[in-house]
Amino acid sequence: MQSADLKNLKIAIVGAGYGGAAAAKALSLLGAEVDVYEQANRIREVGAGIGLRPVTMNRFRQWGIHDAITKVTSPSEYFEILTATGDPIMKEAWPADGEQTHTHLIHRGDFIDALLGVLPEGMVHLGHKLERIEDEGDSSVLTFAGGKTVEADLVVGADGIKSVVRGQLFSGKGPVFSGEHAYRAVIPVDAAHGMVVDDNLRMYIGRGTKVYLLPLRHRGQVSFDITALCPDGTWNPQVTKDDLLATVEGFDERLVNITRELDMDTVNIRAVYDIDPVDTWHSDSVVLVGDAAHSMLHHQGQGANSAIEDAGALADALRQAASPKEGLAVYQATRKPVTDELQRISRQGWTEDEINDVFPGQKPAAAGQE
Repeated sequence: MQSADLKNLKIAIVGAGYGGAAAAKALSLLGAEVDVYEQANRIREVGAGIGLRPVTMNRFRQWGIHDAITKVTSPSEYFEILTATGDPIMKEAWPADGEQTHTHLIHRGDFIDALLGVLPEGMVHLGHKLERIEDEGDSSVLTFAGGKTVEADLVVGADGIKSVVRGQLFSGKGPVFSGEHAYRAVIPVDAAHGMVVDDNLRMYIGRGTKVYLLPLRHRGQVSFDITALCPDGTWNPQVTKDDLLATVEGFDERLVNITRELDMDTVNIRAVYDIDPVDTWHSDSVVLVGDAAHSMLHHQGQGANSAIEDAGALADALRQAASPKEGLAVYQATRKPVTDELQRISRQGWTEDEINDVFPGQKPAAAGQE
């Protein structure tokens, strides 16, 4: 689109999470008029640490916010997968993107604060819960709780796994329970029983349980995450310390001790859900990004990275296309095959026997240990 057309484009983004904040930054750099509407009265990311991949960091460099992100991260050279008792299964450098070779490990709260911190003041409007969206072809109208309405040339649905935008316009299918729970806590490095000695992610797997140690050494902490099989699909299940200890039975005694010493009041407990692939992500004036479009299980660590890539690809497509309609089609054609595959792979199991399917060609690393 021509610069003048982009500057006349009024964009409303629903949701101020990773995808919404990243889309706001990328689209505002086009010169468009951008407003973000978030249902929460304050934005607070719970959970623990995530890894921002090299391709994601290069997007931040393109947008001029690389330094704002990196100053609250720890750069990691590789990730390692081990058995429950610490025997190596595989060790792999992060996939590089040009000269960018490090994945940057960051606390979820620091990440959203950094993203929102690079947006112009007044762009994000809190306390706006979307109730209805009406697609009128060349524009759409949003109606929020309390009756406020907003009309925009383009609406970006970045409202997460329970997306109202997706549910009303693109797919009535709800989230899908994975049969797993995720238990996440942030603990001091000193409480990790000597298991965190560098800035590299390690995952221990056994009997359907995955234990992640994701260092956040820039803040003197480590993200300690347990993913375990459980049939209880309650969104916020009730889980005891004994339940957690049962999931790590037979693991390295240091991991058991970390679990035993957790303060349960600080543990984020969630049933794990994703969604089935959505056939269509856009109309002429509405488009989905991030979890609203392709919520995926966390086994590949690609949820936040995919949302950032969506934002960048959407901005690229609108810049290069002749019209918003054409740009949205290009965006979907670019991103949907990638996220469909990530959703599929993320649903695969992570037993030792299945590692080769998740990371093709890597299983021989384990064979060398035999």
